[in-house]
Amino acid sequence: MDETDIETIEGRVIEALPSTLFRVELANGKVLISYLGGRMRIHKIKVLVGDKVTVQIDPYGGKGRIIKRM
Repeated sequence: MDETDIETIEGRVIEALPSTLFRVELANGKVLISYLGGRMRIHKIKVLVGDKVTVQIDPYGGKGRIIKRM
């Protein structure tokens, strides 16, 4: 599986949870628990409540990975 197989969607952070987890409301109205992607952790990019983000959705577990802050 390469990166083109993984679905990405935009959303908005509605709640910050412990250990860099976030509750994200997606553009289609679903609410999803998401975690910060590795590059965002390495570069210490801060994500706050209300930020627009791009999320990759895991096809198996249902969690999302935040890969970009807009």
